[in-house]
Amino acid sequence: MRNNFSDKLLNITKKQSMKTGISEDLIDRIYTSRLLGQNPNLVLHGGGNTSVKSKKRDLDGIFHNVIFVKGSGSDLSTIQEKDFPAVKLDPLYKIIKRKSLSDEQMVNYLRKNLIDVTSPNPSVETLVHASIDKKFVDHTHSNAILEITNRKNGLSLCKKIFGDEISVVPYVMPGFILAKKVDEIYKQNSNVKGLILYRHGIFTFGDTAKESYSRMISLVTKAEKFLKSEKQKNLKKLRPIKKPFKPHLLSPIVRGLVSTETSYIVKFRSNKKILDVINSKNAESFLSRGVVTPDHVLRVKPKFLVINIDDCKDLLLIKERISKKVTEFKNDYKKYFKKYNNPRLKNQMLDPVPQIIVIQNIGIFSIGKSSKSAFINGDVAEMAIKTIGNLEKKTSFESISHKDIFDVEYWSLEQAKLNKTSLPLSGKVSLITGGTGTLGLAIAEKFRSMGSEVILLDVNKKQLEDQNLKKKFSLYFCDVTRRESFKKVLAHICLDYGGLDFVISNAGSAHQSEIAKLNDSDLKKSFELNFFAHQIVASESVELMKTQNIGGCLLFNISKQAINPGKDFGAYGTSKAALLALCKQYALEYGGVNIRSNGVNADRIESGLLTKTMINKRSKSRRITSDEYLQSNLLKKKVLAEDVAEAF
Repeated sequence: MRNNFSDKLLNITKKQSMKTGISEDLIDRIYTSRLLGQNPNLVLHGGGNTSVKSKKRDLDGIFHNVIFVKGSGSDLSTIQEKDFPAVKLDPLYKIIKRKSLSDEQMVNYLRKNLIDVTSPNPSVETLVHASIDKKFVDHTHSNAILEITNRKNGLSLCKKIFGDEISVVPYVMPGFILAKKVDEIYKQNSNVKGLILYRHGIFTFGDTAKESYSRMISLVTKAEKFLKSEKQKNLKKLRPIKKPFKPHLLSPIVRGLVSTETSYIVKFRSNKKILDVINSKNAESFLSRGVVTPDHVLRVKPKFLVINIDDCKDLLLIKERISKKVTEFKNDYKKYFKKYNNPRLKNQMLDPVPQIIVIQNIGIFSIGKSSKSAFINGDVAEMAIKTIGNLEKKTSFESISHKDIFDVEYWSLEQAKLNKTSLPLSGKVSLITGGTGTLGLAIAEKFRSMGSEVILLDVNKKQLEDQNLKKKFSLYFCDVTRRESFKKVLAHICLDYGGLDFVISNAGSAHQSEIAKLNDSDLKKSFELNFFAHQIVASESVELMKTQNIGGCLLFNISKQAINPGKDFGAYGTSKAALLALCKQYALEYGGVNIRSNGVNADRIESGLLTKTMINKRSKSRRITSDEYLQSNLLKKKVLAEDVAEAF
């Protein structure tokens, strides 16, 4: 493993950061923390933690010995000063001497000793960091270390590879009891360069950030070199499918089957390394044994669901197979909960649906309550699958016990998070055509504020490159007047989200002309975008929603022109009248399968269609002001794009 530490770059960083008042200790800490976090072979998405012991003044001007430690939930790859809460160090030395302490008491005690009470919660492993008497402490979940410990002879192998450079901490539950165990073992030999937490990860430490980081890289490199020297065999493979089913056809099936009670996002991924492992004849066995490191259970459940569909000849049989396997998984999970749960703790059983579904010869379907969560779950699963596969090629993968896995999954600190209220559209997916226009963006912001994942389609390439929009929404170029263009985008959406819940068919255009003077070409263009494009979007979306079998909603941006036509807007009004009829038809024909259809007939909104030039022209023709024109409704108020969004 490459050591990416650069004295030159660190000095540059110091010159820039110290101007903002950040202490030198913390600059060093942030720099090497990011180096660790940016290496996926060490940590993933919030995994691992780091610390530095230093001094900090409180509001009364009193200096305290403190430990700056990674805040709970922070990501090492992008960590900043604010993500390192400062905890008074001296009280921690006292508390760790206690024989017992609940994890809730520990967290409260840590918060009690914060220099700034507005800081995030310190890592649950803060006491572990405090118990090690070195200034800088690093903790990762190195793949190489896990590949060594998660096997039958893992303990002896650690001693063989590292000798006296490390001490091994037997597996214990994270939290206070782990801190006590680390304190005990570290005191037996404080001259070691690191501590390996059995089937969990590795700690390194030093007097400088460079020393602690370099020790991490050095020890992990030793592990990697040993692993490369081991003989390995090829996994026995399933027979390849001659014509495998396309994953975008499977994603909505998966999403529908896991979203019966809670709405989930489903993401698909596959590559040669993944397929090499999951296509093993024994994949169902070794991917069901447990997790490679304890906190993975929060992302992938106690095991993966592995499904073989090679004998299924069509999508109906595949759906039946996946449905059966999901039901079996849920029943197994309920048994697991009943077996290991202590009724006295009053644990609330988590949703028993699998978080990772592996379909052999296809790939991984990762499941989460948001797009971000599903993506992270997929990353964790991919790392775990590769690590387990490497072990199976050499020996046999072993995990911590199911009881230990359960204790982490139902950790009281995690259970406390269950009561957090979610937004009403969490786990839902909304698609908006004409998405980068005034109305489209207003609708997008509204749906986003309610927790939905939002996808914008448009033909405006410049708007689609807007970086601010990219931070909020998924953007796709799509000509909705061309069915193939929409079908192509829909396939991508299925791979990225698993399907759709809301389709806001918003794209449109207005052509101004007397109806008798309107040429055929312009009338056809108007119907092409204002009617036929909506039919393309609705018809393809309905088929997708039917595949999911969890309902859905079609929402059409129609117009008051559909029921109250205006002079010189014949092309627009007649096409919108046809669209209103289309909306009703979809409601009639698909309401029975829980696919709703509705529309909004907004009038006179200053937007991309109704430009200021057009407003002035229309108001002059009526011999009224622009404001009077825009307020020509019963309420005598301007209708804003946000009002239309609210209506949707």
